[in-house]
Order: sequence, then structure tokens, then C-alpha cells
Amino acid sequence: MKTNAIRILESRGIIHSTLEYEADEDELDALSVANKINAEPEAVFKTLVARNEANTLLVFVIPGNFELSLRKAAKASGSKKIDMIKVKELQSLTGYIRGGCSPIGMKKLFPTFIDETALLHEKIYCSAGIRGMQILLSPLDLADVTKAEFADLI
Repeated sequence: MKTNAIRILESRGIIHSTLEYEADEDELDALSVANKINAEPEAVFKTLVARNEANTLLVFVIPGNFELSLRKAAKASGSKKIDMIKVKELQSLTGYIRGGCSPIGMKKLFPTFIDETALLHEKIYCSAGIRGMQILLSPLDLADVTKAEFADLI
């Protein structure tokens, strides 16, 4: 199955691979995904969407075994304050659902920030845009395709 994220990577000639797994509504978190695909949790990155005081949507990509520091995220994005969006807003704003939100191929190219620990890995996993599929790619390629900046977010 080709998702929008995979089509974008292919059209840009970005080397990647995909890994499918059994998705479970009760185990959509990145730690559960890491277990299912036999990967280190710090190499499986989750995509979080927030909104700043100017109502700008911001995307943060962090290792699955950490929580986003809202203070550090605000600093990285040049915002005074950020708040996570509500799960019910996710699909209408990004085109993706909880547990299948990829930083690649959202409805718009939102300002995106990847935690700097991604650079410790040759390749990292992120959602392919559907539940049950991950993309494995270079963090530099992920930053390139999403126009992301690396920052201290955790």
C-alpha cells in the first residue's frame, strides 16, 4: 500500500523502506509500535501537532520514549506558548488520524521540528501515514522533505 507520505518520498527519490505491523486501537503509542516492529524506542519517532499563541500549527517529531517539553518546543519555534491540539482536530487539520500521523504529507507544510537526538541514528522510524505502517529513513532526509529544523525538544 502506498500512502501519501510514501508517494512523496518516492517522487523525491528519497531512500526509505517500510515496515508493516498489526495495528491495535489500544496500542497506538510509539512504545507499543517499537515493540511490534522490534525497534529501539528511541529510534521510533512520534509526530505531535501543537498550536501557538498566534494560532499557527507546529509539528514536533520526538522519540517515542519521551514526552515533548512544551517550554522547549515554544523556544525552538519562537513562540511564547504552545498547546497540543485536540485529537478530534487532528484529521481535519493534517489529513491524518491518531496513531497514523506522519510528519510527511500533511495537508499543508507546517513549521516542523525534529528532536536533535534523531541525529544520533543513521535511520529512524516515523509513521507512514496510516496505522500499522512505519517508514525507515535518514533523519536528514526526513528534515529535508518536511523542511524541518533540529532542536532540543525533550
